[in-house]
Amino acid sequence: MKKTRMVFVVLVGLVIISSARVLAQDEVTNSKFNVGADLYSNYIWRGTKYGQGPSVQPSLKFVSGGLTAGVWGSFDASGYAEADPYISYTLPFGLSLGLTDYYYPGLAFFEVSDTAGSHAFEINGGFAKGGFSLSANYIVNEAGGAASAGGDMYFQAGYTFKDFSLFAGAGDGWHTSDGEFAFCNLGIGATKTIRITDSFSIPVNGQVILNPEREQLYIVVGFSF
Repeated sequence: MKKTRMVFVVLVGLVIISSARVLAQDEVTNSKFNVGADLYSNYIWRGTKYGQGPSVQPSLKFVSGGLTAGVWGSFDASGYAEADPYISYTLPFGLSLGLTDYYYPGLAFFEVSDTAGSHAFEINGGFAKGGFSLSANYIVNEAGGAASAGGDMYFQAGYTFKDFSLFAGAGDGWHTSDGEFAFCNLGIGATKTIRITDSFSIPVNGQVILNPEREQLYIVVGFSF
């Protein structure tokens, strides 16, 4: 366990250093490819905690016009691992459509059966205008390895004010303890920027999250690189 934690700490350090270098390069080259990483005190997704302790969340994406395609992941010292390819397209008036593949390293990547499938495919729809945002998400397949039943739904609405944001989400399937539709993700968040140099700064965000369905309260802090 100590060896695993040491490897995790080293990984965090390498991610921070490499992300800072790539960000500096991106400012010069203005590449359509972007790499980054977040470091969170805990990984809370739609009101449910996954893994234990600090989580490194690397990402690699390609952006061209309204098209975004990439892979996002989350890894921690307890062994939790997630790697999610995705693609989305945002129209000029704020509507977005996309597809996310939830995959968990350790499962057979090419296993797609209902009983042991390692991929849960989710259709994503969203709309953003000013500070208002709305999203709707629907799992299209049953995958035993990824623990999706198919037909899992999640909806979220949010509003960003000048100094803070509010959000409320509800879902069923793998979002709730009994699979029934319920509010599971209520919260408030705020962000600030820590200036390191004239050309490099680190965004910091924090959230207080209540899951009324599971009767759990979380506070999370994250740094983006």
